[in-house]
Amino acid sequence: MTNDDARAQELAQALREVRQRIAVAGGADLLPITKFHPAADIALLAGFGVGAVGENREKEAREKAAELQGRLDFHMVGQVQTNKANSVARWAAAVHTVDSLRLVTSLQRGAELAIGRGDREDPLPVLVQFSADGDPQRGGAVAADIDALADAVAAAEHLELRGLMTVPPIDADAAEVFREGRKLVDKISDRVLGAPVYSAGMSQDLEIAIAEGSTLVRVGTDIMGPRPVI
Repeated sequence: MTNDDARAQELAQALREVRQRIAVAGGADLLPITKFHPAADIALLAGFGVGAVGENREKEAREKAAELQGRLDFHMVGQVQTNKANSVARWAAAVHTVDSLRLVTSLQRGAELAIGRGDREDPLPVLVQFSADGDPQRGGAVAADIDALADAVAAAEHLELRGLMTVPPIDADAAEVFREGRKLVDKISDRVLGAPVYSAGMSQDLEIAIAEGSTLVRVGTDIMGPRPVI
């Protein structure tokens, strides 16, 4: 067995196990998180029926998306600097981390430019990011600001509000944070295009998140394994 064959088997088994966990927990969509892992791994995931992956860093994601040339979608799940919004709008199938009115404006402009250049055909789907503790290092908007963000995205011609994303602080009660996020999703659902997406839960807490209403879990380590040594 070659190294490539072994890696394919490893990823296939991990993917099966995570999908089983999700099914037992009650069901949700799955977004594998592939940061720091090579495009070859992502190509294997595409062969296993994965239609989208999440990336945290703009340059890394852009290069992988170009290498794989439309074999699957790339979602931006990391913080977006406003000066990178134009680039993100060219390659991202969705952005999960909208947390300021300034970023809404930048992504709206970036999406407009991308559509005008023919780099994308449709408006850019986005999720607003909820922060339970307001820590600027981790990103996200506090609960009191979510409604205004939803209004701004809904009013932006080249953006589409699809729902909300959250990550519990390390020392927080995850269930409580997920519960609060679910209430915020319901509060902004009148402005969401289609069924609201609630992106919550990762490798260590996906069962808790699904129990509290998550519709999309983001799983990295439990599918991809440890971060490669660079």
